Amino acid sequence: MVVFNDEVRGDHAATAEALRAVTGVTSIASTRDFAAGALDFDQATAADAIVFAELGIAVVAAHPDQAVRLSAAGAADDRILAVEPEHILHAITEAPPVPSSYLLGYRDAVTDLCDRVIATAAETTGQANGHGFADTPLLTWGLQATKTNTSSRTGQGVSVAVLDTGFGLGHPDFAGRQIIAQSFIPGESPQDMHGHGTHCTGTACGPPSPSDSRRYGVAGGAQIMVGKVLSNSGSGTDTNILAGINWAMVNGCKVISMSLGADVPTVSFAYEQVGRRALEAGSLIVAAAGNNARRRFGDPGFVGIPANSPSIMAVAAIDEMLDIAHFSARSNPVPGGQVDIAGPGVNVYSSWPTPPHNAISGTSMATPHVAGIAALWAEATGESGRSLWNVLTQAARELPLPVQDVGAGLVQAPQ
Repeated sequence: MVVFNDEVRGDHAATAEALRAVTGVTSIASTRDFAAGALDFDQATAADAIVFAELGIAVVAAHPDQAVRLSAAGAADDRILAVEPEHILHAITEAPPVPSSYLLGYRDAVTDLCDRVIATAAETTGQANGHGFADTPLLTWGLQATKTNTSSRTGQGVSVAVLDTGFGLGHPDFAGRQIIAQSFIPGESPQDMHGHGTHCTGTACGPPSPSDSRRYGVAGGAQIMVGKVLSNSGSGTDTNILAGINWAMVNGCKVISMSLGADVPTVSFAYEQVGRRALEAGSLIVAAAGNNARRRFGDPGFVGIPANSPSIMAVAAIDEMLDIAHFSARSNPVPGGQVDIAGPGVNVYSSWPTPPHNAISGTSMATPHVAGIAALWAEATGESGRSLWNVLTQAARELPLPVQDVGAGLVQAPQ
């Protein structure tokens, strides 16, 4: 990935000249060549490089052994800020399995079992005493905890992009709802064959009154834009994800929700520039902090890319008792790698391709709660970008938990 400076960004002739000088490529495709900024990978496949014009980033096809030479050449050209390798990112699904080393010993297995029994008993007791939240026939616990159910806002007039595994087009809860869907995975349609994207879209923008289900969606009046940037197997490259972000920005999305990432502790310079430039353009990117913690075994994990970028809002997950989820990653000590805010992320009920609903857990489930509530605040205040970020964190409910785990606290809807 090649990151251009702000002076060159958006100037196709200048970026093309810089790419040719540094990499020697001859065939260059740009998102400016495609309607609505929607890169067509089938048409761009013959190009040696792809320029994401709104982001000021290019992805160049190169062998790994060329990386050092490209980095050195980029460092000598003031039009280029950085050159870094491309990553593969994944849908941040359920918490990772317990390491096999813990399963080898009888003692550790018994300890784990006891912890789970005690945690379940505590949760049951807490809910009986009225200290926790639970789904009702009308509402999910997450909508109650974030006060979404008592907000008069719906996200009307606000476009929300969910960049994930696509959406279950034809879902009965979304009948008659306009959904703009675009695939950035070669050879795959926007149809979600995984489930993760449909679940996240439902939480962020599901209907206020589904006919055969409790309410699970936050911003039922928002314009839904689905960008398929992860394949049906749940993974995608930086190229796929950058294509989705570029498309969302071109189409004026005030909120971009990304429940995806990789367990890489260092900050990606490319994603930080993307996050900063998105905020400047009025688009807030929210991303899952990650599920790499194993708190029951003393490992709090760390926020990975892209959420550890200072200009991308990192979202942690809490459970029904408003405690940190055992899988939710803690703030990363790198500059900007902190958790910024928290959302409901355990036993979250939402839409699913087949059957039409499912309850799953992860920081992926917390992220669309924050994205949907960001749309409510955007409607209520007219704010966008960095100002919208500030509104969200200032309105959050403080929790008696370390800021390294939950940031500003639990996201809250406008009242």
